Amino acid sequence: MFSFQVFDHPMSRGFQNRFSTQYRCYSVSMLAGPNDRSDVEKGGKIIMPPSALDQLSRLNITYPMLFKLTNKNSDRMTHCGVLEFVADEGICYLPHWMMQNLLLEEGGLVQVESVNLMVATYSKFQPQSPDFLDITNPKAVLENALRNFACLTTGDVIAINYNEKIYELRVMETKPDKAVSIIECDMNVDFDAPLGYKEPERRPQHQEEPTEEEPDPSSYAEMMDMRFRAFTGSGNRLDGKLKGIEASPVPLAASDIIRGIPNYEFKVGRITFIRNSKPQPRRFIDDDDALNRFIAFSGEGQSLRKKGRKP
Repeated sequence: MFSFQVFDHPMSRGFQNRFSTQYRCYSVSMLAGPNDRSDVEKGGKIIMPPSALDQLSRLNITYPMLFKLTNKNSDRMTHCGVLEFVADEGICYLPHWMMQNLLLEEGGLVQVESVNLMVATYSKFQPQSPDFLDITNPKAVLENALRNFACLTTGDVIAINYNEKIYELRVMETKPDKAVSIIECDMNVDFDAPLGYKEPERRPQHQEEPTEEEPDPSSYAEMMDMRFRAFTGSGNRLDGKLKGIEASPVPLAASDIIRGIPNYEFKVGRITFIRNSKPQPRRFIDDDDALNRFIAFSGEGQSLRKKGRKP
């Protein structure tokens, strides 16, 4: 009798535990069914056929299931997760942005391989449009959108949907590897300047203020004369007599106007009224004007009964 001993080589185990299949890929809009699957476009996961699930369950693969997609014609590759196993046999459905990264057309062949990726610790994104700056809190929006992704690959341009608008972001850098898993991870996110963004021109902080020319004191005196001055009008008496002296304002000279003198005795909480007006000079009245001037209680009285002189 002859007996044969079969040796289990470690390379054969590794080959058996690896999933590698080619599928014809289509966009999610080509997926047949009454339900709208627009949620697939908002993430980084694909839909595979049920046979893939049967084959993966027989292999000793690690969870979560992550895959490497390769377009051998253009030598482009990316990484993704799986959402469901409901596609037709030999077909897989990809988000539109993923097909653009792989340069795939409808019905093109794509190689799908199972991989193990390291957990992400850092990632850097570059928005492809300055419109991304209009978002109030971009980090919170990106964090919410990345919940639909399973992994990131350096160089990919991912698409996120916010307020019914599609924003594209290029993955500039990932750590600790060029392809990382973002499932249940603590990842630091950073942003690069958007594509086509121009910083606004900064004005100098200290600008030379135009110096105001000092006005001519003579012109200022003319303005003071034209301004309203109280108690300078003419008046009339009730008895019809004329006033003795007509009021005539004394014009201000340029030397009488003093500007820019600070109050060195100023104290907080105290109000000081400074009067710079000079008293008007006394005018000399002629003798004729003095006679015609009305003097109160200066008339002569008359008596109805004449009194005789006493002897």
